[in-house]
Amino acid sequence: MDPESSKKEVADAMGKAVEHMLQEFAGVRTGKASPSLVENLDVHVESYASNMRLKELAVITTPEPRTIMVQPFDPSVTGDIERAIRENGKLGLNPVSDGKVIRLPIPELTEERRLELVKVIRNMAEESRIRVRANRKDGMDAAKKMKNDNVLTEDQMHDFEADVQQLTDTYTKEIDEKLSEKEQELMTV
Repeated sequence: MDPESSKKEVADAMGKAVEHMLQEFAGVRTGKASPSLVENLDVHVESYASNMRLKELAVITTPEPRTIMVQPFDPSVTGDIERAIRENGKLGLNPVSDGKVIRLPIPELTEERRLELVKVIRNMAEESRIRVRANRKDGMDAAKKMKNDNVLTEDQMHDFEADVQQLTDTYTKEIDEKLSEKEQELMTV
């Protein structure tokens, strides 16, 4: 393994940790209807004798600013979808079904609920920081291995470790910035 591809691997893994966090953030509602509230969350529907994701079973749209509409491809799974949404504790939504479509009214956020959501996104951000630090450790271990295999000299190993640390700092800063933006969004809507 050469140092450049190893650094790229570490950077890609750190980038994926941030990307994953942003997808999770999209599922945290801010009082506005968004298809990502139900698409990106792990809402699994027991249907057709298997566990399927909601977006595989229905079209998800926002016909109004405070309503999400879920229209199953097959109307026979409407009850299964409704049950899965109701049982998902993260959503806190109460589905209303007419047998063909499911409407999810988005209630106003109370101050208490906003504070709970801030705690949730802070936990998501911390999980991402942990992933970034784990990738940092992998990068540092790779540097030591390359030095032991005589791919890197002592000085090159220290330079490599400094580059990995800089990547870690960059991605951690990005996580903190995105967290701050999401907190601001939650508290001002």
